[in-house]
Amino acid sequence: MGEWYVEYEIQVNRPGLLGDIASLLGMLRVDIVTINGVDGRYRGMLVHTDHDQQIKRFELIASTMDTIVIHKIREPKLRDVLAVRHGHYIQRGTDDRRTFQFIRSELGILVDFLAEVFKQDGHKLIGVRGMPRVGKTESVVAASVCANKKWIFLSSTMIKQTVRTSMMGDEFSDDNIFILDGIVTRKSSDERHMQLVREIMSMPTIKVVEHPDMFVKQSEYTIDDFDIIVELRTDIDQEITYDILEKNDQMSTHNPMGGFDMFNG
Repeated sequence: MGEWYVEYEIQVNRPGLLGDIASLLGMLRVDIVTINGVDGRYRGMLVHTDHDQQIKRFELIASTMDTIVIHKIREPKLRDVLAVRHGHYIQRGTDDRRTFQFIRSELGILVDFLAEVFKQDGHKLIGVRGMPRVGKTESVVAASVCANKKWIFLSSTMIKQTVRTSMMGDEFSDDNIFILDGIVTRKSSDERHMQLVREIMSMPTIKVVEHPDMFVKQSEYTIDDFDIIVELRTDIDQEITYDILEKNDQMSTHNPMGGFDMFNG
């Protein structure tokens, strides 16, 4: 395997403790790649070794120490990598483990999370829930830039209401990130747009759907088709509802200023 995630909790915090742990890992020929405090209670490390049995030896030795308690030793998951980078774990839904929850002050972590997902190959359908102006579209675009991917809007209200009916050239590349607004697409009466959406949905690439719950209404897709659901809130207590979103969408269709209203974002 080579790469491991190690997380421990300090029981007796004394000077030189980290040095002792680092020295022990060094003697076992395990290199510390990154280390950081996690969630204010734990210390997380990404480590590397060419001899995986040395990790088992470290775990055995650490179990005899009264200064630390090992909580996790495993192959690094994306949440582990981001926890070490940013100092705390991304929150997950209690009922649906595909759901990852963020608040607006965590936009940097969200962009980092999405960028790592965007770097992966093959099909992935991602839904993004959130109220207007919370940063949904901006986060997806920023993550595309970080992942060095080109983003294509199939439908959007970011600048003005946009509904694409065709693409050409390298826009059909499997390496692009395709973004659509579920409310705008759902309300579109243009069959050419819906056919384009179906065509993109069948491609082995990454698709991001804002307002996925509205997108699946009156369509052949279901929430179960989504691999990841991201929820973005202004604060942890904000409720994500769709009444105001649909009302704003109706207003934007009559907006002479090209769709600049509170529905953006």
